[in-house]
Amino acid sequence: MEMAYREQWKAEIAAMRRVLADFAMKEERKWGKPTYTIDGRNIVILQGFKEYFALGFFQGALLKDRKKLLVQLGKVHAGRVMKFTTAKDIAAQAATIKAYVREAIAVENAGLRMKKKTTSDYPVPEELSERFKKDARFKRAFEALTPGRQRGYLHFFAAAKQSATRRARIEKAMPAIFEGRGFLERR
Repeated sequence: MEMAYREQWKAEIAAMRRVLADFAMKEERKWGKPTYTIDGRNIVILQGFKEYFALGFFQGALLKDRKKLLVQLGKVHAGRVMKFTTAKDIAAQAATIKAYVREAIAVENAGLRMKKKTTSDYPVPEELSERFKKDARFKRAFEALTPGRQRGYLHFFAAAKQSATRRARIEKAMPAIFEGRGFLERR
C-alpha cells in the first residue's frame, strides 16, 4: 500500500522529514506511510490527502495543543493531525512542529493513553429507548450483542440529525440485530 497523493506532496514530505530529522526517532513504513517511532512505539505519521498534507499524532488528543492546530479526523479516538498545504508552511512552523513532537514523545514515554470509551459513554437515542419500551424482545436482542456491536449501532443511530431518520435506521437494522450481527457485518 502506497501513501496517497505521494507525488503531489513530495516537497512537503521532504520539508517535514527535515524538521523531524532532529529527533531520535526511526522512520519506518507502516500502512504504506512514513511513520516515526521510538523503540517501536508510534509517535507521528506523514499522510497525504487530496486537499492537504498532514502530520498525524497517534496520541494527539493527549497533547495540550496550545495553538489549536490539531484536528480530529472522523471518529478516531486519540489521533489528531496538523494540516499543511505548502512546504513553506512546514518550514515556517518548524519550531511549533518540533514543540508538538517533543510533547508527543513525552506522552509516549510516560505511557499515557486515552481512556477507552465504554458502551455506557454512548448516548442512547430517544427513538431507540422508545423502541425498546414497545418491543422487549428487540431490547434483549440488542443487549445480547457484543459491546463493540452495540457501540457501532449507537453511533450510527445517533449520527442521524432527524428523528425520522433515526427511526428508519433502527427499523432497517432490526433484522441484523435479531441475528446478532454488527452494523457493518454481512450474512
